[in-house]
Amino acid sequence: MQGFLHTPEAPSSDGLVLTHGAGANCNAPLLVALAEAFCSGGFTVLRCDIPFRQARPQGPPPRGSADRDQQGLRAAVEAMGRLVPGRVFLGGHSYGGRQGSMLAAAEPRLVEALLLLSYPLHPPERPDQMRTAHFPSLQTPALFVSGVRDGFATRDEMEAALNLIPARTEVVTVAGVGHELATKKNRDAVARRVVEAFRLFVQA
Repeated sequence: MQGFLHTPEAPSSDGLVLTHGAGANCNAPLLVALAEAFCSGGFTVLRCDIPFRQARPQGPPPRGSADRDQQGLRAAVEAMGRLVPGRVFLGGHSYGGRQGSMLAAAEPRLVEALLLLSYPLHPPERPDQMRTAHFPSLQTPALFVSGVRDGFATRDEMEAALNLIPARTEVVTVAGVGHELATKKNRDAVARRVVEAFRLFVQA
């Protein structure tokens, strides 16, 4: 994996691997803001590129890349486990979150919890193509964060889909935004809200 390590001045024992969506990389402004906010809160954060993005600087992940991308996320989680003495969490925006959730469904003990940002429940305007086949196998607690205007999942669709997950779940909605989850104007505020929601979620 390639990425950037954020080390807090007053570290807790917890670490977070954070990754990007299909059209971005680990330098996406949302990821940078989130990594900085989590780091300020005491988390050691690895903000990293998924293998498909390491192989090609632009464009969506090619067909058949999911297995390799998940193995890359596993390597990042294992690296974080060597850096922190406490819990390791895995988070991702859109495609990154989906691959993280699939990895966690296959390996329930890999991470303590998931942070799934703008989970792409289905392609826009195609609610018949749900990406939930692994949900019944997901035993890792997961916090979902979605914009109210997200074309990949309405609030009702998300809440219905989460009934498939046997683990503890929660949905946080962000007003006024879509799949991008934050704008330049509210990015830092959204990041702080996500950090606080996730901290409460993993304490429960």
